[in-house]
Amino acid sequence: MARARRIELTAEEFEKIRQMIYRLCGINLCPGKEGLVKSRLMKRLRKLTLGSFEEYLAFVESDSSGQELTTMIDLLTTNKTSFFREAEHFEFLKTQILPRILSTGQPVRFWNAGCSSGEEPYTVAIVLREAVPNLDLRDVKILATDISTKILAKAKKGEYDRETLQGIPEGLIRKYFLTMPNTRGLVCQVKDTLRSHVRFARLNLMQSWPMKGPFDVIFCRNVMIYFDKPTQRQLVSRFHEILKPGGYLFIGHSESLANTSSDFRYLQPAVYRK
Repeated sequence: MARARRIELTAEEFEKIRQMIYRLCGINLCPGKEGLVKSRLMKRLRKLTLGSFEEYLAFVESDSSGQELTTMIDLLTTNKTSFFREAEHFEFLKTQILPRILSTGQPVRFWNAGCSSGEEPYTVAIVLREAVPNLDLRDVKILATDISTKILAKAKKGEYDRETLQGIPEGLIRKYFLTMPNTRGLVCQVKDTLRSHVRFARLNLMQSWPMKGPFDVIFCRNVMIYFDKPTQRQLVSRFHEILKPGGYLFIGHSESLANTSSDFRYLQPAVYRK
């Protein structure tokens, strides 16, 4: 029996993929990511019965709908997140920010940019419901966006394995999730009391933003690490424009605005104010 031909990713093909991804969504696949790109796209090549990355790139470029390029982005973007990740941010939100923005009586708007599978915006909704007893009587909304259609579908579904909720107090789990068995074991479904505050939408941060804002708080955590410095500076400037005066920007602890020449004022690690 003849052995199947081993599919390789050439330097030229990697560079072409890198440039496609950078032009479309600003993600910088730096040298050294060749193995990651190859491993994540190989299953797609097999599904399409394509015998080389050259054939796959020709297929992407010939797809006038752009759907295959969207699929490639879905496969190459990383979506690591968790409930109450970097918990001190949510404590600061509860104790320092919410009292101020809610005291105005004005509509309150949050934006989770790069929301991944939904844990972050649902965490914000939990913090809001716990901190504001009459939340249903207030005009408070959370916009949650991501570029990946696949991960957004999971976020909208709002179902998480029981282990995913580790670290959340049992009282909050009972209050905001329905726990039920399925083929994977126990799954927890987000209740409508949280869903009602969150609207999910697909958004490419590098393209035009249909929403006008202004926002009181923007969470864009552990997203800019995938962008180069010029892209980071451009994005931070756009965040500044769409925030209300005095609005807040949360970024990841591994990120910084130090080299972005921004007009934000540093408050505490990874928290800034316009």
